[in-house]
Amino acid sequence: MRAALFTREYPPEVYGGAGVHVEYLSRELAKKIDVEVHCWGDQKSDVGQLQVIGSQPWSEISKGTTGKFKAALETLSLNLTQVKDLAGVDVVHTHTWYASMAGFWAKKLYEVPFVLTTHSLEPLRAWKAEQLGSGYAMSSWIERTAILDADAVIAVSQGTREDIVRAYPEVKPERVHVIYNGIDLDEYQKTTDDTALKMYGVDPQVPYVLFVGRITRQKGVTHLVDAIEYLPRDTQVVLCAGAADTPEIAAEMRDKVTEARKRNKRIVWIEKKVSKREAIELYSHARVFCCPSVYEPFGIINLEAMACHAPVVASATGGIKEVVVDNQTGYLVPFEQDPTTGFATQPEKFARDLAARLSELLADPARCRRFGDAGRKRVEETFSWRSIATQTIDLYRFLIEKSKEPSRA
Repeated sequence: MRAALFTREYPPEVYGGAGVHVEYLSRELAKKIDVEVHCWGDQKSDVGQLQVIGSQPWSEISKGTTGKFKAALETLSLNLTQVKDLAGVDVVHTHTWYASMAGFWAKKLYEVPFVLTTHSLEPLRAWKAEQLGSGYAMSSWIERTAILDADAVIAVSQGTREDIVRAYPEVKPERVHVIYNGIDLDEYQKTTDDTALKMYGVDPQVPYVLFVGRITRQKGVTHLVDAIEYLPRDTQVVLCAGAADTPEIAAEMRDKVTEARKRNKRIVWIEKKVSKREAIELYSHARVFCCPSVYEPFGIINLEAMACHAPVVASATGGIKEVVVDNQTGYLVPFEQDPTTGFATQPEKFARDLAARLSELLADPARCRRFGDAGRKRVEETFSWRSIATQTIDLYRFLIEKSKEPSRA
């Protein structure tokens, strides 16, 4: 069997959970089947049963387009390039709307099954209009077209499956399959090394709250910054946050951090994407990890933190509720959301509630250790990439065999 995976992100160009997912899934799949990964970039490798092929958007579009919708046009040009040669492929599998049309076209051109993993849904991310401008209409059209045509849609959580069926009622529920994200249990382990902490100005002797993620409306980092006012005085807070979606949210984040520093001098803002090794060190030494996302189909960062024995305080939304077990591996903080935008309708209350749970754990090291150990155990039992790859291959085989059945038309 040969599978073609399509993705925007692939190492070394990984900035979000979807890229992490494809990196580890492709590696695990290649232990059992032939895999080719088509991604955005200059990547090119062919090792064992894993081939990586990077592509670039058409230069006429990249150089000649200046509007916010540029990314949407680049996506279509790149997807066309990616499907020009898929000879010998038995199944195609796309990740995020940036790759969805490649799967749609490949299914038509090569008559192979089309699998689509949705890591988020455009109808539930109204704030993307701030990033993509009118291109948000195109990203929404791309996603809808692909989801309705895919032979199987993989949801990364049960909550995401429910969102898919609700957002796209035309999709038959039996076509939507839940296969979780995973974690490399050998790589993500608690470490005593604190080199990265010292390099970034984090005091290893002072307990700290940690955030890791992009500066985006979805990740809710500004809610954590707002919560600092309600934490014990001079609590060390480490914000590992870079790659802002837009200049507007970057400016908002900077203003909020500047204001918070007037009350708390122990805010460490790492304005870049840290390496995997550095992230593991930061997770390992955190007293508590905070995930204040307003929308999260799964939340792979919570797995990373739990694998490193960090207790988690997270918003009770989406797939997070299937990862973090309330009062066992951390705390889930409920909040009210606007049904259209997804934003918190009572942001100050959400900030106060986050701070209350964070303060509780900051004051109770024993409970933190208990939650952290339980988190590691849960990750080991439920979220290994080996299991996830096996489930994915089983789905591929089912679809390939089904495609060989005589048509009843």
